[in-house]
Amino acid sequence: MKKLTCHCGGVEIEVSLPNGLKNPIRCNCSFCKRHSSVMAIIGSDDLKVVKGKELLKLYQFHTKTAKHYFCSVCGIYTYHKPRTNPNMHAINVACLENVNPFNLKDILDKDGANHPLDKKK
Repeated sequence: MKKLTCHCGGVEIEVSLPNGLKNPIRCNCSFCKRHSSVMAIIGSDDLKVVKGKELLKLYQFHTKTAKHYFCSVCGIYTYHKPRTNPNMHAINVACLENVNPFNLKDILDKDGANHPLDKKK
C-alpha cells in the first residue's frame, strides 16, 4: 500500500499498486491541461479513503460522467473516476508519498481533447 495525501494532509488515501507505478499518463482535455497532473489508472478496489472523506469535494463538467475529487481545504486534486471507465480510478501521482512526478520517464499523452465519447454520429 502507498499513501496518497493532499497538500494540507487533511485527506489521506491508501492505494494499492501491486505492479508499481505503471503507465503514467497526462491528459490534454480542457480540465486536465489546467491542473497539469500526471495520473495513474488503478482498479476500483485499489483506492481507499482513510482520512478526510468529508473534506473531499466533487467536481463534474461537460457530460458529468467523470468524477473529480479535490480537498476542500487546500484545493489539491487527489483522484478521479474517468468517464471512459467509471469503475476505475485515476490518481494524482504527485500526491503519492515518496514519488516525484518530475523524475518519471515515459509518460503517455492521452488525447482527452478529442475524446471518443464527444464524437458526433
